Amino acid sequence: MTDPQTAIDAETTTSERDPRIHERTAGEPQKGIPFIGAGPGDPGLLTVTGKELVEAADLVVHAGSLVNSDLLEAYCADAEQVSSIGKDLEELVPLMCEAYEAGRSVVRLHSGDPAVYGAALEQMDALEHEGIPTYLVPGVTAAFAASASLRTQLTLNGVANHVAFTRPQGKTLDPADDHIGEFVGMGDVTTCIYLGTHAIEETMERLLEDGHDPETPVAVVYHASWPDEDVIEGTIATIGELVEAAGYRASALVIIGDAARKAGYERSYLYGDWTNRTATEGETGD
Repeated sequence: MTDPQTAIDAETTTSERDPRIHERTAGEPQKGIPFIGAGPGDPGLLTVTGKELVEAADLVVHAGSLVNSDLLEAYCADAEQVSSIGKDLEELVPLMCEAYEAGRSVVRLHSGDPAVYGAALEQMDALEHEGIPTYLVPGVTAAFAASASLRTQLTLNGVANHVAFTRPQGKTLDPADDHIGEFVGMGDVTTCIYLGTHAIEETMERLLEDGHDPETPVAVVYHASWPDEDVIEGTIATIGELVEAAGYRASALVIIGDAARKAGYERSYLYGDWTNRTATEGETGD
């Protein structure tokens, strides 16, 4: 079997686009191993296509505790279940290859949506290099579940026109590539921080040092949509201590910006005067 890194290098240097891009749409079952977004936690937030695929699987390779065990029990009870936690590409790729080549139905189940900090593509490229077809099935990402729990929107007219998905500096992100302060400084951006619960206090301290308004709303949603979900609300100045007191170190989504409190938004044009235009007003004439 080819070294996974060699396979990845080969895929990233090719200039040819995969012809399947023009043959299949997202959500359409295909030949091969599907990489499915399990959603944020609640089994009901798994997509219909994802549910059908995991129910039919013989082997489900899942993201360990990041995937709710209730989902695995509800939809994957008849399948062999293998956690990917602690396994590298050199172990995961042969595991899925051998099962697929033996005629078994294989599913790779990621938390949230594989497109957001999912590390799915490197597995897919390594499998494709071995002749195993793969495809993606979207899922609900944690930011969407968190905004639903907060009963707000990530974009609000007059408050936030943009959304940034980001992560704080640390072992996998150099300080020069940490743009949280820039996003917050734009004012009309809802900043959603993934993989950063452990660094909330440090991140807020940097924002304060950079001169950002200490009263800027911040919400931390722990285990969004799980039975033990918890919502902690504060500001740039206070949220660090609040989360530290709660003891959360992982599996929380941080949302910075006025949209977190749905404060000061304006009525949209969609349900205002714009929708009441007469046909004549909307016509351009001949």
